[in-house]
Amino acid sequence: METQFSLAQLADTDIAEAEKILRSCVHCGFCTATCPTYVLLGDELDSPRGRIYLIKDMLENDRPASESVVKHVDRCLSCLSCMSTCPSGVNYMHLVDHARTHIERTFKRPLFERTVRGLLASVMPFPAKFGVLLRLAKLGKMFSPVMPKLLRGMLSLAPSTPLAKPLPAGRTIWSAEGQRKKRVILMQGCVQQVLAGQINDATIRVLTRLGCDVVVADGSGCCGALTHHLGKAHQALAAVKANVRAWTTEIDGEGVDAIVVNASGCGTTVKDYGFMLRNDEELADAAERISGLTQDISEFLVKLGNLSFTSETAMKVTYHSACSLQHGQKVTAAPKSLLENAGFSVSEPLEPHMCCGSAGTYNLMQPEIAGQLRDRKAANIARTAPEVVATGNIGCLMQLREVVDAPVVHTVELLDWATGGPPPNGLPQTASEQ
Repeated sequence: METQFSLAQLADTDIAEAEKILRSCVHCGFCTATCPTYVLLGDELDSPRGRIYLIKDMLENDRPASESVVKHVDRCLSCLSCMSTCPSGVNYMHLVDHARTHIERTFKRPLFERTVRGLLASVMPFPAKFGVLLRLAKLGKMFSPVMPKLLRGMLSLAPSTPLAKPLPAGRTIWSAEGQRKKRVILMQGCVQQVLAGQINDATIRVLTRLGCDVVVADGSGCCGALTHHLGKAHQALAAVKANVRAWTTEIDGEGVDAIVVNASGCGTTVKDYGFMLRNDEELADAAERISGLTQDISEFLVKLGNLSFTSETAMKVTYHSACSLQHGQKVTAAPKSLLENAGFSVSEPLEPHMCCGSAGTYNLMQPEIAGQLRDRKAANIARTAPEVVATGNIGCLMQLREVVDAPVVHTVELLDWATGGPPPNGLPQTASEQ
């Protein structure tokens, strides 16, 4: 794609990066075939190619974001399916993230929308605050009929199940059972701690059972993805820098073999820390090292090898591949091979590349599109007649569990069970007795 940026514009490293990405696009349109919003809406401007044109025009002319640009960029899920499809290697992720930052800086949203987005950014990354918000949301459901449409949609997503207790604050260590083989940092997450704390519990049990010391570093917290995708660059980078400093202290101290992440949305972002802090003189090298150490829990377990499966787990599992894992991190085989080796009968739904509509805060901000994608995914899952559905991301788990007629659990929960842990919540009692 031809661009017309001035030399003065290209002196900005972010604009220079955007230009490089734009120039790599050859207009082929392969991305439209796998873009969920284009498939649903049929609008070229709701395809990656269309959004690229809009972003190019906005950045090249150095103009504030228009309502049209905001509408179509906001509709992007950042599922990154287009990046798996693109034959030219266009880094759409970095381009759309840059566009969101530009939108946040130059476009004044309506007051209600600004308030909602500000609330999400200030609450969701902090487990204690998020827990309070969810409790208030449960109470607010009784008043939802008289609330604005967007707020009603958000309230409908508040879980009815009990909230989990977050991991202890500060530095925490779980020691390996038997001889220590590895030492790993666990990315504890934020939203997941409140909505599904059992995922961290299962991860810690599996890792310690397999001879790993597991550390949560003092000062670490949210990965920054939530605020990053809302275009709030300052807040996102503050979270990124806090994690880099906290994890570097552990790495430079006793050393670690990996940073293990069990929420694939977080993993995609942490693996991008090197890029996000590429211009930071203090932390660029440390961020790059951290990105290199980061592994999804399934990646790490495959590389660790020698898993001893002790439970009888002959169940039909439908594996839903989270977009951030298959497209963002290019991890596709590891979760399925682990489940198959554990004795599960594994299948995938039709259209495995298609997003379920969760996408961070997307199902809160774009509930109609998210609902259509959720129902489409649920219908495809139902055709596989699963006894249990496994996925690698908390967003997918929460999005699907109310509409799928089978328990929806994290992959690591099944692996924990298969290696001697308890059966995941929601499985039929007979499953644990097989």
